[in-house]
Amino acid sequence: MGKRRIRSVAILGGGPAGASLATYLARAGLEVTLFSAGKRPPIIVGESLVPAIVPFLRELGIEEEVRSYSVYKGGATFVLGRDEAMSFRFYEVRGAATTYSYNVPRDKFDESILDAARRAGAHVVAHGARVERVGDSDRVRLSDETLAAASDVLSSQPDFIVDAGGRRRVLPRLMGVEAVEGERKDTALHAHIEGVEVEIPGNVHTDRLEHGWCWRIPLPGRVSLGFVVDTEYIMKFGNSPEEQFDNYIRHDPVISPWAAPATRVTPVVKYTNYQLCSARGVGANWALVGDTFGFVDPVFSSGVLIALQSAELLSRAILSGSDRAFQRYEREVSRIITAWQQVIGLFYNGRLLTMFKVGQFVRKTRLGRVMDFHFSKYMPRIFTGEAATSRYSLGLVRFMANYGLIGNDPRELEIR
Repeated sequence: MGKRRIRSVAILGGGPAGASLATYLARAGLEVTLFSAGKRPPIIVGESLVPAIVPFLRELGIEEEVRSYSVYKGGATFVLGRDEAMSFRFYEVRGAATTYSYNVPRDKFDESILDAARRAGAHVVAHGARVERVGDSDRVRLSDETLAAASDVLSSQPDFIVDAGGRRRVLPRLMGVEAVEGERKDTALHAHIEGVEVEIPGNVHTDRLEHGWCWRIPLPGRVSLGFVVDTEYIMKFGNSPEEQFDNYIRHDPVISPWAAPATRVTPVVKYTNYQLCSARGVGANWALVGDTFGFVDPVFSSGVLIALQSAELLSRAILSGSDRAFQRYEREVSRIITAWQQVIGLFYNGRLLTMFKVGQFVRKTRLGRVMDFHFSKYMPRIFTGEAATSRYSLGLVRFMANYGLIGNDPRELEIR
């Protein structure tokens, strides 16, 4: 196995993955240059953080800062229809390491992590980075123009380049890295609204709709509302994202009673490519991290967690420098993405929601009370992020979703 000595790293993108990676590497003494000049959407998906993110905030030294501008998140609520909802609180999860989290304005949250990178000694360059392939090799380099723009902090080509630029996927496109797309072809429409109440203050809400599903995330002074609907179906509601968003919230019988009177206070952001995983994550002198490596459906708020996890894992590989460490990084991130994809599949086919519904009934029986002592430790911690890749917890969820429905038809709760 080969080993490379990496002393300088260039990171493309200043979102949570890139900025946290820059923090870890700069703290370890590497010369880190982070290019952050991409045009930011008015709002970004990923405002509800799972509890497993809180230890990362502490490690980055920003939890108190994040708390100061966020909404305390104590649990999650699933709305199955107009008259049926289920909720759970994180403090009820037996054995949980963290029993709370936050709903965050992403502009402030992203800036907090970027500031942590600056404090650690990373050089943040407000300039877009252009990358070139070195001949026909598996190596890449910064363009001369990019080096010139960063000449104050970067006098020569870095030893290693990381693509943390998100769904633009600069290096995968440059290097011809294939991507595996998810089976569903949905569209997500996302905006902030005022004048909406939620079932439980602070809880992230997941509503099953006539077609698709939506999220409600309480933020300071407003609610983030996004819905995921079949692409062909949503086209019936208008030509622009704003028309489709405004018309659909007045149409759907689940959300129209509380959404129709509300006031939208931001433009509508439209996403159509949010189920994708790169077939490779590392190359000769480059790597992918965060959404550039892979992104999954937003239903369980896993995106920022995957970004922070992959950044920490990649920092270890870079500091090691060995081929084995980079291979381990690639395998582990692929495993994390696959695990979330499996759970998300159970949500869409109705088995997960049916299992939740059955569990509420069984928990009241004598046998159910005995079993719940075990289940309440291993199953909910998947959705808090703490056990999202635990083989035992995932196996337990898959088993119960397939064999523990007690004759209930999951098609009644599938996402259409």
